[in-house]
Amino acid sequence: METYEDVSYGVTDGIATITIERPDVYNAFTRNTVLELNDAARTAEADEDVYAVVLTGAGKGFCSGADTTEMPDWDEQSPEEYGAFLWLIQQFVWNMRTMATPSIAAVNGPAIGAGCDFALACDLRVVGEEGVMREGFVNVGLVPGDGGAWLLPRLVGESKAREYLLTGRDITPEDAVDIGLAVERADDALSAAGDLAAEIRDKPATAVQHTNRLVDPQQSFDEYCRKAAEYQWDCVVDDEHKEAVAAFNEGREPAFDRSYE
Repeated sequence: METYEDVSYGVTDGIATITIERPDVYNAFTRNTVLELNDAARTAEADEDVYAVVLTGAGKGFCSGADTTEMPDWDEQSPEEYGAFLWLIQQFVWNMRTMATPSIAAVNGPAIGAGCDFALACDLRVVGEEGVMREGFVNVGLVPGDGGAWLLPRLVGESKAREYLLTGRDITPEDAVDIGLAVERADDALSAAGDLAAEIRDKPATAVQHTNRLVDPQQSFDEYCRKAAEYQWDCVVDDEHKEAVAAFNEGREPAFDRSYE
């Protein structure tokens, strides 16, 4: 298990859980928090025994954005210094967004500003009853600089994304499910996300990761077909594919060779 100051990271039964551990401030992050989040994301992606990743926050919040009490006075900093800090945040969004291992945001409480972007960067989202998301940058005279204006239109469509981005309105748990942003609304977001992660974990891993890579709205159909042919060959010769087919033909559950079992 990795040891951090602001983040906890652990792997149980092939599922990695990354938790922001600053509950007293609804998991608002500092520079150190983001450094640790980036390290945890890279650790999960590099671990061949991790088949799904869950991102959540401790206590009553998912992530309330940057901890403004810990930020420097930007009037006394250079654009380059601010850009370096912003890049750290963008890098975590990038790491989650490009991870082949499926990621699920367990939005247990408010996900505000960059915290909302952290949830959007995951492949799937499960929202709790208090899991309000808000791209509230415009409310404080800022732009969504951490990925929100790129991610949200691809998840809910351009018009609906503009509505939330330009008004700074809350995306309630009910709204999130209705517009397809969240796959489920649950009393216990972390538990429900864990169940979803386990369902994904139990599928052939090569097929899961390649399928996740194929879902890319930026690629052309020609690019998709070329990738699909390459990935399908990887799957055809994969031992877990062979076991899954044998199990289907024999009317039993597949038994994959996994280290956590």
